[in-house]
Amino acid sequence: MTVTQRPEPQPAINEVIVEIHASGYVPTEVEWPSTWKDRAGRDRTPSILGHEVAGVVSALGYGTTGLSVGQRVFGISDWHRDGTLAEYVAVEARNLAPLPGDIDFAVGASLPISGLTAWQGLFQHGRLQAGQTVLAHGAAGAVGTMVTQLAREAGAHVIGTGRAADRQKALDFGAHEFVDLENDALEDVGRIDLVFDVIGGDIQARSARLIRAGGTLVTITGPAEVRPGGGLAIDFVVESDRRQLGEIVQRVRDGRLRTNIGDIADLDDAVAALNPTARRTGKTIIAVRS
Repeated sequence: MTVTQRPEPQPAINEVIVEIHASGYVPTEVEWPSTWKDRAGRDRTPSILGHEVAGVVSALGYGTTGLSVGQRVFGISDWHRDGTLAEYVAVEARNLAPLPGDIDFAVGASLPISGLTAWQGLFQHGRLQAGQTVLAHGAAGAVGTMVTQLAREAGAHVIGTGRAADRQKALDFGAHEFVDLENDALEDVGRIDLVFDVIGGDIQARSARLIRAGGTLVTITGPAEVRPGGGLAIDFVVESDRRQLGEIVQRVRDGRLRTNIGDIADLDDAVAALNPTARRTGKTIIAVRS
């Protein structure tokens, strides 16, 4: 990674230019094929990383409706195009939602991928119902803390997992129980209605065997290697959704949902911040404008 100058993007039909105030980053982006190639499979390097954005609309493309110049927005930029670790980004208008004036840009930038991943995994794909039991892997992480809070609000019993050092954080974000994957027996949790998997591998396979008949394994790590007996296994890639973004940010406004921000760094310090020597404890946010 390096900080460099690039031409300002221009909006296409139904797009806007966002003057970026804060950007979110997912560490696995460097492993995504879409980071390095366009939809036709052609090389598109050098690539601008980052796909979570919070900022202000500075220009509208032809035919763009629903947003206006000067409006505060947040959302997700296209996976196959230059991203949000920049001063400006071109984004399809449908991928953005209004950001209320009482929500800080850094908070706004921390919500789209983590929040929508949790929302879609629990409610669209997992069809979570009140009274069910959810096993939330990585419960102290950016996605896991969202899963825990949204599932608990929906009336589920939440069992979080992670390392021993994650226990208190997972409980603070609302997990009813915690399993230390290095020292506790995962199988002691009993039968589960919905597993939210962010790990894959052996943990995913062991979790699948805990799912009740009719239950669901939801994963973001790719196609499930082991399917639950009598249940479903669903892998998905998060999609932008304006209505769901609105639901998420409203929960932040009224105190039902807390975001999990680890570090906030300036754009000039982004390279070091995105390549930390210590384990991340939450979402890394790059503050592009103060």
